[in-house]
Amino acid sequence: MSVLKSRPAMRWLVPSAAAFVVIGGGAAAGTIVANAEPGLPERSAAQLLVDLQGADVTGLSGTVVQSSDLGLPGIAGLLGNVQGNGDAGLTSLIAGSNTARVWYAGEEKARFALLGSSGETDVIRNGTDVWVWESKANTGSHFKLPADKPGAKPETSASALPTTPKEAADAALAAIDPTTAVTTTGAAQVAGRNAYELVLSPKDTASLVGQVRLAIDAEEHIPLRVDVYAKNTTKPAFRVAFEQISFEVPADEQFTFNPPPGAKIEESKAPADALEHKGKPDTKDVKEAEKALEEARKGGDGFKVVGEGWTTILVTEGGPTKAELSELTGDAKKDSAEAADAAKMAEDFLGTFQQVKGSWGTGRLLSGSLFSVLLTDDGRVLAGAVTPEALYKAAA
Repeated sequence: MSVLKSRPAMRWLVPSAAAFVVIGGGAAAGTIVANAEPGLPERSAAQLLVDLQGADVTGLSGTVVQSSDLGLPGIAGLLGNVQGNGDAGLTSLIAGSNTARVWYAGEEKARFALLGSSGETDVIRNGTDVWVWESKANTGSHFKLPADKPGAKPETSASALPTTPKEAADAALAAIDPTTAVTTTGAAQVAGRNAYELVLSPKDTASLVGQVRLAIDAEEHIPLRVDVYAKNTTKPAFRVAFEQISFEVPADEQFTFNPPPGAKIEESKAPADALEHKGKPDTKDVKEAEKALEEARKGGDGFKVVGEGWTTILVTEGGPTKAELSELTGDAKKDSAEAADAAKMAEDFLGTFQQVKGSWGTGRLLSGSLFSVLLTDDGRVLAGAVTPEALYKAAA
């Protein structure tokens, strides 16, 4: 998710590096042509990537809906019982949906409103002023940005999720490398607009991801919808899409924030990443990230990366063993009512995992439609968008 956090939420320019990798031969993008509907000219995958790179939208507003169904009903039910309010959060990441409104009138005027059943969270950028507002609690914060710096998206309860099709597309395009096949499927209709579909598919069959489909507006060239399909399925496990969109520049009043009566507004300092971010990856930062990834592949510090591309597996060591977990939860139950509740929730969560064993040892498995997690009884954690068999192989 670092790719998402490193970019402003309303930035609509697709990184040129992702398109360059594909067009330059990292994946098969140049030969397959979209079978467009009547009235739409045919476009190759490479042409669509260039379209994305050159998109230049001066303004838009619309409604975005994000939905997920990761095939984990037990986890979703447990989280739903804990939260109990139906608002955006971890539950919607597992099984559920979020609805948001967005307004964009240039890099310095943007607004994002995440709608919940009992209120909404607004993030408003107007010049150097940034406001974050929680309507339910009637509280908010305000900070100033330097005039020459962009604004970062502050954390919200669902900030781990891509909140616009652009953010989801950024994450998908960042995954393009020689392990990815890039094709097209033709035309689509999204929010009443004509669009081309660009398809990213893992070449390695060990990946649980079947396809990532990007619906790209035929005129404005921005992503209108991003679907992530699990392997051998016809319904997306994850979707973020415009339900309604207008490319008219929103009125200035949409970016003016007037605190309601009785509101508590805290004056804050701008987040460090908002001050440091320059709108595109710095060459030095990219090299440091590559170096860190290479060190992770070698292991050390209890953390290791196995595999590459869509079948990357993260491995951590030195975690609590099964016996230590049992001891911790047992002690917590004796500590206080609050600690006992937390221990019970931890036990319920672990209870949704399947007991498994193999040549690597014994442990517990959580297997969804798009990812698998293995907790070994000797204190290791392995996770990736891969089959359980791939985790067992890495554990051995």
